[in-house]
Amino acid sequence: MAEELTPETPENESDRTAEAEGTEEPIKQRKNGLYPEVSDELAENMKSGWADTELHGLEPVAQAAHTERRRAALSARFPGERLVIPAGNLRTRSNDTEYSFRAATEYAHLTGDQSHDGVLVLEPTADGHEATVHLLPRSNRENGEFWLDGQGELWVGRRHSLAEAGQLLGIAAEDVRELPQKLREATGPVRVVRGHDAGVESALTDKVTAERDEELRVFLSEARLVKDEFEIAELQRACDATARGFEDVVRVLDRAEATSERYIEGTFFLRARVDGNDVGYGSICAAGPHATTLHWVRNDGAVRSGELLLLDAGVETTELYTADVTRTLPINGRFTELQRRIYDAVYEAQEAGIAAVKPGAPYRDFHDAAQRVLATRLVEWGLLGDLDVEKVLELGLQRRWTLHGTGHMLGMDVHDCAAARRETYVAGTLEPGMCLTVEPGLYFQADDLTVPEEYRGIGVRIEDDILVTEDGNRNLSAALPRQADEVEAWMARLRG
Repeated sequence: MAEELTPETPENESDRTAEAEGTEEPIKQRKNGLYPEVSDELAENMKSGWADTELHGLEPVAQAAHTERRRAALSARFPGERLVIPAGNLRTRSNDTEYSFRAATEYAHLTGDQSHDGVLVLEPTADGHEATVHLLPRSNRENGEFWLDGQGELWVGRRHSLAEAGQLLGIAAEDVRELPQKLREATGPVRVVRGHDAGVESALTDKVTAERDEELRVFLSEARLVKDEFEIAELQRACDATARGFEDVVRVLDRAEATSERYIEGTFFLRARVDGNDVGYGSICAAGPHATTLHWVRNDGAVRSGELLLLDAGVETTELYTADVTRTLPINGRFTELQRRIYDAVYEAQEAGIAAVKPGAPYRDFHDAAQRVLATRLVEWGLLGDLDVEKVLELGLQRRWTLHGTGHMLGMDVHDCAAARRETYVAGTLEPGMCLTVEPGLYFQADDLTVPEEYRGIGVRIEDDILVTEDGNRNLSAALPRQADEVEAWMARLRG
């Protein structure tokens, strides 16, 4: 990674604001850079001799019509109020390197843009709102920003001009560096999505309240409960890429046995980067007893023949929609008798859960259906003494081994719509266009003395992404087999 020339990036919002207000500070130099100074002659030389690269006649992005409709719904909900939705800023990973940026879901959902430091502002008008997206413009060539600043275009790549961004997004674009002062001078009611841009929040500190801002966040979360056709297509694309990633993993299980769970993680990550933007969440590559840890993301354990691999992973598309799929696979390609018994119980529970996903059904019906199946099997196996299934469910005793809820909403966030009100989500009713996971599991901890020894260290989860349709549901991740015999045959075919 080159480091000789780059000066330090400005560390806080005040640097950006100072530049916009005409009190421009010199671009900071790296303390131990090999070029501590820039000669006047070099600075002048770097200003000229560059071709005009402005792009013209750009077509709007694929979801521009959808984002316009989403903004219209937001405008109708909060008439007469200024609404501020930031994308977020870069976050330091170490010293002067940053984490990969991922725009805030609310911002990306309303704009189709993924630029760091972007801010969508809806200004109230007599008949609704006027939307403006505030972005960083092209790097300044006159003051040397484009080649001296750590986020200059010669270092991190060209960004769209404001005119180009306006054409692509279908929204007027302005310089975000001028926004803090505009917000400080603004009058009238304002709401902001918090937690993404400290500079924006600081500019609004005396104009907003936590309660009103939470109402905005809740509305934007609930606005994603029902997916439009663009979003459904993206979720299908994510599931299809995820299926290819699982196939990639099966083909290299022998190499994972020779190394560790990290080989599985790296293999799936390659697929996510080739077919999409990234993984939608930290991949869970849990072999052997690690499968009993719900969010095992260390992925540094051994992969052993004769044990199970619980792989919970999802590709995030370039438009930031993610799949969330789990398969539990016999590492050597064949389930043992006990592994299959546990697996079949989870499969039966998932089948019951998926069957309960339909329009008009209470949201939690799929969870209750799956839990009933698992409780029945646990009673049959003698793990709950002489209690009957109804008593077990009443007391929730099956949860020692089922642990988690059977699913959640899915979309741009892997746990989408999380800020929605309970009455519209977990206590609500399913509608066509909703997408949720159905993912029952059984987990017998390695130190659980209440189960026979042979059960200990076995964890099984099966998870699929289910779209509610007009007449029932559609399994978006159906390309991956679920039934035990089909899993074994699929693995044998992939491994030759």
